[in-house]
Amino acid sequence: MRSILLILAAAALAGCGVETASTAATAAALKKQEVEQGKRTLQRAEEKIGKSMEQMHRSAAARGSDQ
Repeated sequence: MRSILLILAAAALAGCGVETASTAATAAALKKQEVEQGKRTLQRAEEKIGKSMEQMHRSAAARGSDQ
């Protein structure tokens, strides 16, 4: 009887380890996805800033040639 309880306890603890590892893997995958999304957002923001700066330079150049 005692050996059966030890086997059941070991199986229960082993199951917890698998669940913990699975949870950690899922969290890591979500974090990776979040980082990639952040990089894409940063890239889009940099592109918008670049376009705005280019437009400002064009406007300044146009004003300078009008004078």
